[in-house]
Amino acid sequence: MKLRGKQKRFLRATAHDLRPMFSVGKNGLTKTWLDQLSGALDKRELIKVSILQNSDATVDEAKEFIESNTDIQVVQTIGRVMVLFKVSSDEDSREISKEVAAI
Repeated sequence: MKLRGKQKRFLRATAHDLRPMFSVGKNGLTKTWLDQLSGALDKRELIKVSILQNSDATVDEAKEFIESNTDIQVVQTIGRVMVLFKVSSDEDSREISKEVAAI
């Protein structure tokens, strides 16, 4: 699903109160980390990820790595925090994506 401006605004507002669930540390960006991230997004659809100070990866590198290797979309980046969205593959977990599709 390609997100439009109003849909991104809704997702940013929904993610406002969330705390980062994942972080990128000194181990950097790996395939294993990406698989775990994708699994978490299948259950929640919307999460925050923080890039730690000791990480070698920048926010732009992390965004490019995530978007080029998966169907996860980066909705927003603020400082070292990214908001990520992915439509769940499980029909029962599709609450946020149903609301986004209605916008």
